[in-house]
Amino acid sequence: MLILASGSPRRKHLLESMGASFQIVSADVEEMNHLPEPKELVETNARLKTDWVAAQRPSEWVLGSDTTVALGNEILNKPVDLEDARGMLRRMSGNTHTVYTAVCLMKKDLGLEELFTVTSEVSFLTFDDDQITEYFKVVNPLDKAGAYGIQEGKEMIIEEWKGSFSNIMGLPVDEVKELLEKHGLL
Repeated sequence: MLILASGSPRRKHLLESMGASFQIVSADVEEMNHLPEPKELVETNARLKTDWVAAQRPSEWVLGSDTTVALGNEILNKPVDLEDARGMLRRMSGNTHTVYTAVCLMKKDLGLEELFTVTSEVSFLTFDDDQITEYFKVVNPLDKAGAYGIQEGKEMIIEEWKGSFSNIMGLPVDEVKELLEKHGLL
């Protein structure tokens, strides 16, 4: 049995789209938010979530993930409120940022752990506060790293992206599918 160590509806949908059979067990952990490198941050958090669930279910396969956005050296996790979200979008307006998603697969009783990170680049259009207000009518920015989602309203803020679309959503489908197939989970 595969367990998804995430309550994210986006990750659930992406894993379902692969045809995976799984249960959801959300990890009860406090995520790290202040590591200096985005890759280190997402890998630490993906491992933390996966390990917490795997400790409860050591004979099960556990898949965990974490996503963040980096604008230059600034890491933009989930905003704390709408003003924080508005500030993030202001800073990203007209700029290109990187989306980092780490994926961890673990099976405790075998001592198995695989961890990798996928990156994608997203270039934003230039927009103003009125356009941000309109965007917030379409997308709830509070549950998303960088205060935006690529799956809806993207034409309002995104000029282009390079790399995996599903990675930007929070789970790089091609790489996860390959990992699950490798271990006979698909």
